[in-house]
Order: sequence, then C-alpha cells, then structure tokens
Amino acid sequence: MSTKPLEPQTILEIDGYLRPDIPAIIQRHNSFRKWKETIAKYEGGYDKFTKGYLTFGLNVGPNNEVIYREWAPNAAEACLTGDFNEWNRTSHPMTKNEFGVWEVTVPPLPSGACAIPHDTKIKISMILPNGTRIERLPAWIRRVTQDLSMSPVYDARFWNPPASEKYVFKNPRPRKATNIRIYEAHVGISTSEPRVGTYKEFTKNVLPRIKDLGYNVIQLMAVMEHAYYASFGYQVTSFFAATSRCGTPEDLKELIDVAHGMGLTVLLDIVHSHACKNVLDGINEFDGTDHLYFHEGGKGRHDLWDSRLFNYGHHEVLRFLLSNLRFWIEEYQFDGFRFDGVTSMMYKHHGIGTGFSGGYHEYFGDGADEEGIVYLMLANDSMHFLYPNLITIAEDVSGMPLLSKPVDVGGVGFDYRLSMAIPDMWIKLLKHKSDDQWDIANIVHTLTNRRHGEKSVAYCESHDQALVGDKTLAFWLMDKEMYTHMSDLTPMTPIIARGIALHKMIRLVTHSLGGEGYLNFEGNEFGHPEWLDFPREGNGNSFHYARRQWNVVDDSLLRYKYLNNFDKAMNHLAAQYGWLDAPQAYVSLKNEMDKVLVYERAGLLFVFNFHPTNSFMDYRVGVEEAGEYKIVLSSDEKSFGGFDNIMVDSKFFTTPLEWNGRKNFIQVYIPTRTCIVLAK
Repeated sequence: MSTKPLEPQTILEIDGYLRPDIPAIIQRHNSFRKWKETIAKYEGGYDKFTKGYLTFGLNVGPNNEVIYREWAPNAAEACLTGDFNEWNRTSHPMTKNEFGVWEVTVPPLPSGACAIPHDTKIKISMILPNGTRIERLPAWIRRVTQDLSMSPVYDARFWNPPASEKYVFKNPRPRKATNIRIYEAHVGISTSEPRVGTYKEFTKNVLPRIKDLGYNVIQLMAVMEHAYYASFGYQVTSFFAATSRCGTPEDLKELIDVAHGMGLTVLLDIVHSHACKNVLDGINEFDGTDHLYFHEGGKGRHDLWDSRLFNYGHHEVLRFLLSNLRFWIEEYQFDGFRFDGVTSMMYKHHGIGTGFSGGYHEYFGDGADEEGIVYLMLANDSMHFLYPNLITIAEDVSGMPLLSKPVDVGGVGFDYRLSMAIPDMWIKLLKHKSDDQWDIANIVHTLTNRRHGEKSVAYCESHDQALVGDKTLAFWLMDKEMYTHMSDLTPMTPIIARGIALHKMIRLVTHSLGGEGYLNFEGNEFGHPEWLDFPREGNGNSFHYARRQWNVVDDSLLRYKYLNNFDKAMNHLAAQYGWLDAPQAYVSLKNEMDKVLVYERAGLLFVFNFHPTNSFMDYRVGVEEAGEYKIVLSSDEKSFGGFDNIMVDSKFFTTPLEWNGRKNFIQVYIPTRTCIVLAK
C-alpha cells in the first residue's frame, strides 16, 4: 500500500521547467502519502475503505434483517421511518457511536421476509440539539423517485428486488480500451420523441448505432440522480442513485451489460466537484449543520454554480466519495470515469474569473487547492490499484502539468485529459473568420499543443457547445438552410456544400492530429441541427430541443446520412491503423497561401485542402517512406456528400527526392475543401 517519497529528479525528468515548483509538487505528494498511510493504518487500506456502501446506508443481512447506518454527528436523536412502520417516528430509534454514526437493525418479519418491502418509501428523522425535528433522505440511498404532479422533491425508496427481478450480468468487461473513440451520450435525450428517453430504449436503439459507427467507448452523462433535469445532470442530489427518470437500476445494469457484450467500454460522467444545495432531497445541511460533507460558509459554496463544495480534507467525506466511485464500478460494472469540474476542484478560485496563460506560477501557487488535488490523487490511485484496467479522464481547462501522469511520479493520476481549447478554436473560426482568413499554422498549433507524455482526448464539440446560447458546428456552418436544403431533392447550395465539406474536414483533422483519444457528442456525428435546451419555465417546459432527431439521419432522402457515413468510415479507419495510440503526427506542410495541410501519423499520409475556391492538380507532398500509396479515405466520395472528383482507386508512386523535410514525394489531386488519407 505504501508509496515512496517523491524525488526531485523524477519531476525534472518529466519536465525541466517544473524546477521552481518542485517543493509544491513534493508537498502535495507528501499530503497524499499521509492520507494513504492513514487509510492503511485505521481502515485496512483502499479495499476496505472504499466499500463504505456495504456498511453505510441500507444493507440487507443474511437473515433478511436490514442494517441502516448514517453519519450525522450533530443530531441528538435519530430514527428510521417510512411506509414499513406507517411513518412512526419512535418505533425504530437509532443509536449513535463515538464517531457520530447512527445505526439501527430492522429484524425480519416472523415469516422470515424483509420487514421493509421492496421499493417502499423511507426517511431518516432526526432531532437537533435545539429540539427541532428534521427529515432527510438517506445520504447513501440507491433509489429515489420524483412525482412532479405531487412535488418536485424526491422520495427515497428501499431498493431490494426479489432474486427473480435482479439483473444478473452475463458479459465480462471488455479488455482495456485502446485508440479510444468516445461517444458522449445522455440517455434522457436519446429519443426522437418529446419526452425523457429510457435505459431500455437506449439499449435497444442507440447502442447498435454507437457500435456501427466505430466508437469503442461510451461516456454516459446525467446518470447520478439530479433534482433538476435542465442541470444536464450536474446538480447531483443522491450520489448512489441512478436517475429514475430513465428507468430502474436493473435497466441501467442491462444497458451496461449489453454494451460490454458488444465490446464497448462504458464510462460514467462523475460529479464530485460539487453537490446540489437542496436540503430536503440532497445531502446539504444533512444533520442540521452546513458543514457535514461541505466546507462551512463561503468556502463551501460555488458562486457561479450556486451549489455546495465538498470538504476533501475530511476522513468521512473521503470515505463517501471514494466509496461512491467503487460503488458505480462494482454495482453497475462501469469501466471508468470522466471527472467533471476538475478545474474547480484544483483551485481555490475554482477557475471563476481566471484566464490561464500557461504560466506555471498559476498552477502551484497560493491559488492551488491542495485538498482538492490530493482527493483526485487518492481517487485515481485507489481505483487504479483496485481496477488496473480502469480509465479516468479529467475535464480541466487550466492545463495543469502532470494531471495525467501517475501519482507515484508526482502526477494527479488521470489516464487522459480533455483538450478543451480545440472546440473553442473551431467555434471562434466559424464565428469570426471568413474561410480565406483561416490560419493553418494556428489550427495545427492548437491541435498539437499538448503536454508531452500526457494523453489528451480531442474533440470538435461536446455537450457544452450544443447547449442553448450556442449552436452545433453543423448549425454554425449551415444555419437556416438546414431547414430547407438538406434533402437530396433540393439543389446542393453553396452553403450546404461548404457546410458538409468543412464538417467532415474539421472532424478528421481533429481526430487524427488532435490527441490520443477522440470524443463526439451524440448526434453531432451526423450534423445534428440547432442546439440543446431542456424543458424549463423559460421555454414552456418544452422537450422540442431536448431530444435527438434520429429520423433525419435515418431518412435516405436527407443529406445527414453523408456525414454519418463519413464519421463511420473515419472511426473504422482509426481502429484499423491505430493512429490515436501512435506518436504525435509529423507535420510537413502548412501552406497559408494554398490553405493546404499535410502530415503523417501511424504510417498514413493526411492531405487537407481548406482553400475555399482553389483545387490543385499534381500537388507535390512529402512523405518519409518510399513505395506505392493508395487512397484509404476521401471526403469527396458521393456516399459522403462529395462530388466524386477524386479517383479513389488511383495509385501513387513516390519519387526519391527530398520535399518539405521528407525523403520522398508523391503528387496528388486535391480539390477545394477536401481531404484524403493515403496508405502504403
């Protein structure tokens, strides 16, 4: 279990520029080591400590007795109440130990059956030192439901289905995913109908699409229960409950199991950066104080998100959060996590009103939140120790060095980091620059400017860019013409032709040049129109924009199918040649006049012509390896909405003359706004 002290030389071998920050990096590593030693000494190590969900909350014993434990040190009295005892507030009193943990055992009925019926409502009722009675949903509850016709407040339910109704996993986990191509999805919006989609529908209708498109990882958003649908899942109220809007816990287990059967890895979008401030159905003010799971006062509140901030320096908070990670892996068989809001966790200013210039002083000074960083180190170290094939991804906008380096070399321990500057660049280009103003060198710089030895996930757009107030890339490109000219029965207008061409080129250059992983948000692969807006008061509680219009890509008369076909071809090619796991590309040409970009990666030659009007015959491009080349992907194919001007069965032979720093060259025809990929 123990981790060796960190040596300065280890840090310098990774990045010599970190020399001034060695004391800060060693300090946070020592804090991590201290916590790890405490967990080993007092809790029996990571394995026991992260199984808190088997001790806390409601658990059924071997004889059908129910043991309920809850941490609420401020309460003077506590009892378990619910449908099972007709909401009696004295019949099942709880006893408190010296650590502030309350406990009660509910014996089985004389018949031997469990005294608390399956799926019935329960609460913990507490009396505070001042005599006030408060009632809360158990903090570790595994199912909560909402009846909006009665109240927006959630009810806690005791989930204990009979053996015949419990989902039994049939498929083993897939091997650790490589060349990761992530499909970011939200179950609720995964229907064309104006309502909340279900786990069952996603399993039946969406999983086969994801597999067919060539993605090998699914990232599920908004699974942890959240009181407000429009929060996109980021205002979590019950951390151990899968959202009941989409179905039962057993339905979600089936979704993940079927995905595993298809060879797909499933990640959970985990929200440990903050919690919903709800009191009646959240964990805020759980025992009547404002500082149980959270920091008290202003330190425990996020001004921008209007939510509560965890006290990562508290033993019981660590038990709660680390056990939460373990729970989703064990109970639901998730294969890893995308950690939300990592920037907020790592800095005392939470990234609010702070621009990161890339200067190292911004990462390790007084602004760094050591407790938050150490929690992330413990989370990554413990979960990778227990599950070596686990994948973790950090959503961080700051560019923190060592974020995706292992903990034992001074890192925070993530496997990947999201390249959040890339989507910003594409949106800015489409908003503010005409096509002839595109700066090829700047595009390349943004796509390749990542920390050496730390894996990045590149993406053109995620759910962030699709939210109301912004638009999908397809809508930035084609806007209102998508309503009138996306049918093959209508003329291919200049706007639609440009939109379809650039949509494909932006995706391929990001996929192949931008990182060691690629992410796409559900629907954007086929150029989903418009934006995303959840039902809320401001839009008359409409579901019109809170759904995915699969009908447009399934309609053979519409042009969305071309973008879908290209996305599929691109992903399958990436899987075949493994470019995401290959070393970073060698860029041999960034021609600003011609708007041509040429690079090699994984033995493939990529050629892009971003020029709005000029096509080039016999264009000379450098290539390192001599031999005969063929086209393995062309964006100009008819099936991709192109014009079939490029002959895909052409053969290209190298000439042994140095060109653009490469040993050989070939000559290609590259029409305006097209890209080709060549292989030997």
